[in-house]
Amino acid sequence: MSDDSENRPHFDLDFRPAHGESVPVAPNVERITVNNPGPFTFHGTNSYIVGDRSVAVIDPGPEDDAHFSALMAALAGREVTHILVSHTHRDHAPLARRLKAETGALIVAEGPHRASRELHAGETNPFAESSDTGFSPDRAIRHGEKVEGDGWAMTALLTPGHTANHAAFALDGPEGILFSADHVMAWATTIVAPPDGSMADYMASLDMLLLRDDRLYLPGHGGPVRQPSAFLRGLRTHRRMRERAVRERIRAGDRKIPDMVRAIYRDTDPRLHGAAALSVLAHLEDLVARGDVVTEGPPALGGLYFPAAGG
Repeated sequence: MSDDSENRPHFDLDFRPAHGESVPVAPNVERITVNNPGPFTFHGTNSYIVGDRSVAVIDPGPEDDAHFSALMAALAGREVTHILVSHTHRDHAPLARRLKAETGALIVAEGPHRASRELHAGETNPFAESSDTGFSPDRAIRHGEKVEGDGWAMTALLTPGHTANHAAFALDGPEGILFSADHVMAWATTIVAPPDGSMADYMASLDMLLLRDDRLYLPGHGGPVRQPSAFLRGLRTHRRMRERAVRERIRAGDRKIPDMVRAIYRDTDPRLHGAAALSVLAHLEDLVARGDVVTEGPPALGGLYFPAAGG
């Protein structure tokens, strides 16, 4: 799920969703894109099949009959041993249950859905209906643990930020492939929306990935991310620029998030200002926690924000 309010010119213009078709994207890796395009999903959610005769499926997708049929057609004659789920938004996780019932495969993920923090008094979760709260993996995987099948192996990399339970999966092999799900995508920046998301966690996850030498990211939406190290540095810079813009608006006298959004996102479609407000809130939560901004009570969409003393 992306924050379409923060699009940058990183669209993969060569990406064609080929809805319902199995598209080879790397040795023993195929992509099938769900026909669920939208402002948060681009052309649709990507499911991946990894392996040859014995395979894993990454992010089977939403409860969608046409996509399930496409997956089963691509999997015909092959054994499915594992279903890997990156996180529990409804465009990625729900079909895992039907695929498990059909194939007997083991569902692997970080864990059930949870928010990055508890709800504050009177707060509602704007993405509650977007989350598969009934999801539960057969195997809860920790950072650095491997998932292995016949002829393939992957390492789980926990990448909280977009959601608390977000995970990426690194495929063993010379290609240096990382299935980055919604943490890193070429077409737009990832939405980090409290309370599901945490900006501090997101930035720490970016820093963790920058320590690696992966060569290709296959994301949850859109086409491949090439030269991922340079791309990650660009993402980190972009987030720091957003943080600086929030600081500047507070120093200029803006006290409420809607005022900051109107200034920072003045060239953005106003229909997307709701998502932008959540992104600003995520930055403010981080700034308040670090003592750079002050507010009365916990940071909230309706709160008033002030520079910290000396800030």
